[in-house]
Amino acid sequence: MRRNRYPKELKEQLIQEAMEAGNATQVARRHGIDPKRLYYWIRESQHKGFQEAPAEAKQIAPYVPSSQEFKRLESENIALKKLLGEKTLEIQILQDLIKKKNPSYRKN
Repeated sequence: MRRNRYPKELKEQLIQEAMEAGNATQVARRHGIDPKRLYYWIRESQHKGFQEAPAEAKQIAPYVPSSQEFKRLESENIALKKLLGEKTLEIQILQDLIKKKNPSYRKN
């Protein structure tokens, strides 16, 4: 199976035409190429801006919560830990009851 190579100018022209028309499938069929290939070119062209951006623009600043938000998160964390402890205790009690009722039950 022979692979077709398309010039960069043709790709850019088809991408532009598809964007203007709003229907990439129709543009691809009109030019005799696979619609999936044109969709791939469109997706690839949208990411070129990110690839060409300088490294400083790609860096993500670390998130630092405000003091009120930190306190809210801390209290929520404490409440969740308490809830987890209660649920773990419930599970342990239920497992003990199952063992007493059915001695052949073994936890793997």
